[in-house]
Amino acid sequence: MIAGKEQDIYFKHFAELEKRRAGKEPVWLDKTRKAALDRFAELGFPTTRIEEWKYTNVAPLTRIAFRPAPESSAAADLPRSTKFESASIPDSLPLYFFGGQCVDELTPRSALPAGVRISSLRQALSANPGLLEQHLARYASFARKPFVALNTAFMEDGAFIEISKDVILDQPIHLLFVATTAAEPVVGHPRNLILMGRGSQATIIEHYSGLDSENKAPYFTNAVTEAVVGENAKLEYIKEQDESEQAFHIAALQFMQERSSSVHTHSFAFGGGLAREEIITVLDGEGAEATLNGLFVTNGRQHADNHTTIDHAKPHCSSRELYKGVLDGKSTGVFNGKIIVRKDAQKTDSKQSNKNLLLSEDSVINTKPELEIFADDVKCTHGATIGQIDAEAIFYLRSRGIGLEEARSMLTVAFANDVIGKVKFEPLRNRLQRAVVDKLAENPAAEIRNATERGGQVSVLHEEH
Repeated sequence: MIAGKEQDIYFKHFAELEKRRAGKEPVWLDKTRKAALDRFAELGFPTTRIEEWKYTNVAPLTRIAFRPAPESSAAADLPRSTKFESASIPDSLPLYFFGGQCVDELTPRSALPAGVRISSLRQALSANPGLLEQHLARYASFARKPFVALNTAFMEDGAFIEISKDVILDQPIHLLFVATTAAEPVVGHPRNLILMGRGSQATIIEHYSGLDSENKAPYFTNAVTEAVVGENAKLEYIKEQDESEQAFHIAALQFMQERSSSVHTHSFAFGGGLAREEIITVLDGEGAEATLNGLFVTNGRQHADNHTTIDHAKPHCSSRELYKGVLDGKSTGVFNGKIIVRKDAQKTDSKQSNKNLLLSEDSVINTKPELEIFADDVKCTHGATIGQIDAEAIFYLRSRGIGLEEARSMLTVAFANDVIGKVKFEPLRNRLQRAVVDKLAENPAAEIRNATERGGQVSVLHEEH
């Protein structure tokens, strides 16, 4: 990675941030920001010459002079009708953000159970800077990741969640980030920190969405989430991304798991012109278990990149991973899933699977499952498949009076439901199912016909044991 003039606009904005925040934040945070910006200057933006970015070209992003969303673009600029109401989830504990800033006045409030703290990161930095110093920017490393470095340099707001030991939270926490409709290209750097005490249990939904608007200005969401899951704690984490087609969405999620903890992540990506998400979970205690599930549905010229790493750092841990992609039009997708088994992580049990459905001749998927094993007493498998809708299944449904488009939709939804069905919270599960149907309905009838009449069985691209 090479620093270049594309970075100059960010250096300028950082100088403005320093001036605006001078004397208003702890010394340690100022040092962290400067260290992150220095690292971003050294790394530069990634290019396709770097293996991890081989299939994702961020050059279009670097050519746009994004500016930070103005602080005034909060509740006063948001129509009261809108996305917060339509995207709200019943029986949840919400925290709403607009243009990167927490909107307290639009966030419905209900009494929080004892031992649960939910606030904006800005409020937490003011109320308890000592606690945040112990955890913020301690897990999602920016040593080799320029976008994490950029987020760390510019982080100002996001969500802070702390759940005390042995607290079992029945209601899911819903973090909803709605992008601003500024007339100029803007960038936001949401930063989320989640601390789960020993024996606690919770469901957290992290949702990014764009507003429908005649304004076609591009925008850039660069998000980072860090989560510490204590001993015997259980976390179900759902990430939903349905940004507008003008959006660039880059995200990193870092989970640190202690002894006998359990993390189940579900990632759903439907929007964005260019989207990349990296999930890393470190099983850093014996008996920990992790499940990574993902689904992305693309059409048009969308590009979706999914990178995952499951790091087995201690023995007697298990992990399961299932990622599925549905691609139509001229869209492209990437799946790169890595399982690492450290030298002392004996008795590891890990399985990984990536399955992709191509609905058009012009859609492309690049898939690369990986194993790095440094222990000798383990059980690990991985594999990937790429295929098309089964022509015989289409024929069967049409012979029973079902139209071509409906048959194609039924089979595709069934393919996607293998992942959606794993979400435990029913209201969200139902909404995700509707989102897939709506996404498929965007495709022109000609593309549907070409995709389904071509037929063909799903074939195995790569499989190792």
